[in-house]
Amino acid sequence: MARLKLGVLISGRGSNLQALIDAAADPSYPAEIAIVISDRPEAAGLERAARAGIAHRAIPHPSREAFAAAAAAALRQSGAELVALAGYMRILDGDFVAAWRDRLVNIHPSLLPAFPGLHPQRQALAAGVRFSGCTVHFVRAEVDNGPIIAQAVVPVHPDDDEEVLSARILTVEHRLYPMTVRLFAEGRLRVAGTIVAIAGATPPENAMLNPAERLVSAGG
Repeated sequence: MARLKLGVLISGRGSNLQALIDAAADPSYPAEIAIVISDRPEAAGLERAARAGIAHRAIPHPSREAFAAAAAAALRQSGAELVALAGYMRILDGDFVAAWRDRLVNIHPSLLPAFPGLHPQRQALAAGVRFSGCTVHFVRAEVDNGPIIAQAVVPVHPDDDEEVLSARILTVEHRLYPMTVRLFAEGRLRVAGTIVAIAGATPPENAMLNPAERLVSAGG
């Protein structure tokens, strides 16, 4: 069975790209990375692609429209069937988003719809939430908006700062993104309006409390 061809857009170090590279290194994984595209020639993620023998290209960003046109052409040439934003830090052209509707995914380090936009971990800490995490969603024209596919949850600790919380979230991002691409590649996702149905998926059975219930009981 042919593997799904994945295009990945990045702007920086490419840690989520590396998670996808590592997943795709397993021949049983149902997707392979066809091309990596960055809007920044100095992005470290391009080196990751080069080391893995993956086609990669830097497209400087003279305008949103110019980038979209060049990226779309490169993706078509690569045969990409799904595009994953992995730390791509610019707003995409609306026509590009429309052309890839329900074939364009993003990962965001918050439990959307909470804390969209920049510095979501900082927003979470300022709000005093007890849990944070990450969300993979289909992309729409509005920033950090679109049907939610999957989420991962982490606790917020009393002594967390933005850097520590970001690192904790990033660890689960590296698990969630390859899993989500697998679900797409296996044809298990169906979008109905704002809702994504996942064939064969079941939610976890257990709730997680913060603070931990046993600590509250012990203190009482």
